[in-house]
Amino acid sequence: MKSFTVSKAVTALVLAGLLLLPLYSQLSGNIFILTLFTRIIILALAAASLNLIMGFGGMMSFGHAAYLGIGGYAVGMLAQEGVGSGFIQFPVALAASALYALVIGALSLRTRGVYFIMITLAFAQMAYYVASGLARYGGDDGLTVYKRSDFSGLIDLSNRTQFYYLCLACLLGVVFLIWRIVNSRFGLVVQGLRSNEQRMQAIGFPAKRYQLVCFVISGTMCGLAGALLANNTDFVSPAVMYWTRSGDLMVMVILGGMGTLFGPIMGAVVFLLLEEFLSQITEYWALIMGPLLLLIVLFGRGGIMGTLGRAGRG
Repeated sequence: MKSFTVSKAVTALVLAGLLLLPLYSQLSGNIFILTLFTRIIILALAAASLNLIMGFGGMMSFGHAAYLGIGGYAVGMLAQEGVGSGFIQFPVALAASALYALVIGALSLRTRGVYFIMITLAFAQMAYYVASGLARYGGDDGLTVYKRSDFSGLIDLSNRTQFYYLCLACLLGVVFLIWRIVNSRFGLVVQGLRSNEQRMQAIGFPAKRYQLVCFVISGTMCGLAGALLANNTDFVSPAVMYWTRSGDLMVMVILGGMGTLFGPIMGAVVFLLLEEFLSQITEYWALIMGPLLLLIVLFGRGGIMGTLGRAGRG
């Protein structure tokens, strides 16, 4: 009970900090911290979507960043063609991500283990090279989004504070949806398939169908993160779909606590703050970041949430 209280208390403090951050930014005049945490929240959303299939479903996708790019390019390409309404851009981003996830899932779920990982990676790299070849939309140089999505005055995405709270609301909404999914009959079946797929099939559950639906939901959530990311940076590039970005998302999930509800948020906050801090100290920050993360993973079994649990029991 004590360990539960410790992890819950820390989670509550982090969420309270995120809610009050714009107030601190306004009072201190520190605009950069609001920009930084907007990015952190968006990538935390992407990590949470990956956690749904990797942590709860046991599907180790190494191509999850593809949906970030698809969601971002949906916004950027529509803006380029003169369609600036967020009521069109965001549904298209979600639909495109869901469709791509359906195709990837239908093919990759025929395999297991390392073959599954490699197929998801191959599809992500395919999306990366297709985006690199879109000369009309910037090609390798990426695509500038000159005007953010327009929601007919309901919310102004050019306003940093409003956009921050929109991203935070999306993150909390996705976390709530994941909680509902994993505690539903559908979610319990998906978790059962992670533990023992053969037994679940033997008692009559169509394994691939459940896993495919979960895979599509996860990809759609990540597409939402991509649409928000394009608005945040006013730019979308093929680099966002590169395999290293998928690796970053996996590290966030593992660092925070795979298979925990708020673990990806914790992982994203720690990972991206470490990245920002170390990059200001030295240009060789990755040489420090790598061993640090390795030590955390080796000695912090279960990630941050697992470490909090053991600290509470101690």
